[in-house]
Amino acid sequence: MNSVILIPARYQSSRYPGKPLVDLKGVGGAPKPLIQRSVEAARRVQGVSGVFVVTDDERIADACKGFGVGVIMTSPECRNGTERCAEALASLHDPDLVINFQGDALLTPPGFVEALIDRMRDDSDAMVATPALRLRSNDVRALQAEEQAGRVGGTSVVIDDQDHALYFSKRLIPHLPGGTLGGEMSPVRLHVGVYAYRPQALDRYVATPVSELETLEGLEQLRFLVAGIPVAVVDVATPPFALRELNNPEDVAPIEQALVEAGLE
Repeated sequence: MNSVILIPARYQSSRYPGKPLVDLKGVGGAPKPLIQRSVEAARRVQGVSGVFVVTDDERIADACKGFGVGVIMTSPECRNGTERCAEALASLHDPDLVINFQGDALLTPPGFVEALIDRMRDDSDAMVATPALRLRSNDVRALQAEEQAGRVGGTSVVIDDQDHALYFSKRLIPHLPGGTLGGEMSPVRLHVGVYAYRPQALDRYVATPVSELETLEGLEQLRFLVAGIPVAVVDVATPPFALRELNNPEDVAPIEQALVEAGLE
């Protein structure tokens, strides 16, 4: 399969403007911008034919030239990374799969993406695939505390018996009756924001209007469900380090610690 990784990156993040260019230190203490670390993470994935950054900002494009990754420029009118990937299709050579590798998901293990490619290869009917991992009960309790404090701690997903997503939410789902968190592992699946799309799924995505649910949750993947496109959910193993994303300035120190724990320069 001709699989291409695209890394959507925008400068004007509402919570952290300019975050793709924020420097982060790893094991050796050398600073690298977030976008470079995300490219390095994407390049560790086996079985892909190329990695490109997709952006509408010349500052990000200029930074990418410094470490030798291809850039596809897209319109500033793109509302999310999936729309940016859809627009970038015209610049690609007929890929079988497009992988949306989040620009702030620098700690995503390569095996997560390889599992998506395997699922799409084995299931010719699958149009979209995304990974999720089971949360330990202690992690769920921490997220419950985040919710009670009015903060969003992650996105959860519930699935059907065909491993297709029923719903994604920034609230913890499903409901957890008393005693549910008595064991080490919980029933809660944390969604990992990486996607594998077939090109026709992206075409249908941009042809589908934004729904009220997508707006309320702030989750772009809900548009696939509204459009009637099944989203295959691939269970992946919980890594030994925290899968943190850079959303706010206070995330820098924990991410740098996770980079060290993961042994990344």
